[in-house]
Amino acid sequence: MMPTIADAILKINPSAQVVVRGHDLNTCEIEWLEGTPEISKADIQTKLDELQVEYDALDYARKRKEEYPSIEECVHAILDDTLTELQTKRADIKLKYPKGS
Repeated sequence: MMPTIADAILKINPSAQVVVRGHDLNTCEIEWLEGTPEISKADIQTKLDELQVEYDALDYARKRKEEYPSIEECVHAILDDTLTELQTKRADIKLKYPKGS
């Protein structure tokens, strides 16, 4: 899932108690609860940018997961002795979505 404002806040302060209303950092309302110290929007944006880079770097893994055989297909491949076909399919998907792409 794409990183959210709340994700960024919790990465900066894992014990933060906060309510975020809205999805745009520039226009959202952030309510700091239970004495949680405020974090500047600039610091939140910096962390949000870092989280986005991490998220984007794993795009290949999300695409692979969508196309990989299901657990059920894997079980059937083992039981039907078609494991080689399954391994070929997985190898093709890895070529289609290489790491870092």
